[in-house]
Amino acid sequence: MSSEQRRSRILFVTDLAYEARGRRYCDEDIFLSSRLRAEFDIALCHPLDAAALMADFDAVVVRNSGPVLNYQAEYDDFRALAEKQGVRVYNQLSGKADMVGKRYLLDLTAAGYPVIPTIDDPRDLGRLPEADEYVVKPKLGADSIGLEFVPRDRLAELPYGDVLVQPRIPFAYEVSFYFVDRTFQYALYAPRPEQRWALETYEPTAADLAFAQRFIDWNDIEYGIQRVDACRAPGGELLLVELEDLNPYLSLDLLEPAARDAFAKSMAASVHRLIADGRPSGTIG
Repeated sequence: MSSEQRRSRILFVTDLAYEARGRRYCDEDIFLSSRLRAEFDIALCHPLDAAALMADFDAVVVRNSGPVLNYQAEYDDFRALAEKQGVRVYNQLSGKADMVGKRYLLDLTAAGYPVIPTIDDPRDLGRLPEADEYVVKPKLGADSIGLEFVPRDRLAELPYGDVLVQPRIPFAYEVSFYFVDRTFQYALYAPRPEQRWALETYEPTAADLAFAQRFIDWNDIEYGIQRVDACRAPGGELLLVELEDLNPYLSLDLLEPAARDAFAKSMAASVHRLIADGRPSGTIG
């Protein structure tokens, strides 16, 4: 086969054995890798093996690799080596949201974005609205690891510097918007707040899409999959809960087959564009 005919080689990073409450990550990655195989030469590997293998591939696709907190040192080494070697990583490593921790919630609060008010300094407690309880989450948290709910009289005892504090809002429901690159794909919502992953199809309004697009446009990712998680506040407005830009779970099993296939095609086209672009994963513009 000539070089003009050679198919691009993809290292697909996934932890097929990772177990998550209410979700089967492995099924999603089996589906996506099978669809990508139609257009790429593809190999699957565990996240702990990615750094040693990635030099032999045209791009590395990081999917359901589990919380990197479970292997933070190895993940940091992977990022550093990928940037040093100019490896194309999908999602691009230039993300400013969950990819680098939760500090972006502070930045977005300070910039006036529609986000649940967030602080990390006891001197800023007066900036939080009164609430029956407050959500405390580690700045480097993931998958609800370390999250707790505390009354206001316990806020002074918190280990400030390492955690974020938000009011616990009695929202009507949570909704997630899914994007490939900067293009909206579909939305799902949890109509019962106590069942976060009992999701159903959601038809967003133009205002909903404008809300979600604002955060996608804020982030520095040209090629990749992002999930905008929001809640419907008591006043009817949407507020950002988190912007997942590292390895967002996609709940593809809940989509109709045609929508699922359309997403896979969008993802494949995005990976092709990343490879054709020629720039390493850590650069933008």
